[in-house]
Amino acid sequence: MKVKIITLFAIIATMVSCNTTKKTDSATQNNADTEVEKDNVITDKYWKLVTLEGQAVTMVEGQEREVFLTLKSHDKTVNGFAGCNSFSGDYTLEDGNRIKFGTIATTMKACDGVVTEHTFLQVLDQADNYTIVNDELSLNVGRRAPLAVFKAVYMK
Repeated sequence: MKVKIITLFAIIATMVSCNTTKKTDSATQNNADTEVEKDNVITDKYWKLVTLEGQAVTMVEGQEREVFLTLKSHDKTVNGFAGCNSFSGDYTLEDGNRIKFGTIATTMKACDGVVTEHTFLQVLDQADNYTIVNDELSLNVGRRAPLAVFKAVYMK
């Protein structure tokens, strides 16, 4: 009888001392964290312009492609298409979703009917912060309404 009690006590002690909580696989947790952060990453994405100063943006006849920008993380450069001309330059990101675009260079092509280009380039000059919600990027100045809103486009 004594042996059975000691054995039973040993089994209970072993069960109590074992960690019975489920541990999360660290690789699984890291992947989940990456997926959450992915929505809030501004760099290395194709951002298609959808509104400019509160107005919907549509392509006009003769326009080669949609207005977009891409911020490359490896060399801190921005490039894209402004409606008529391609552009490139540099940018800096700071804490608090602060952004500053440096000097922007454009090609010098003349296009009829493209009125968004000048305004778009001014937005890049004025923007000082950004927000991202559900793969929608807003470039802002201060706390005013967004200057420009972009939608992330993913290749399939």
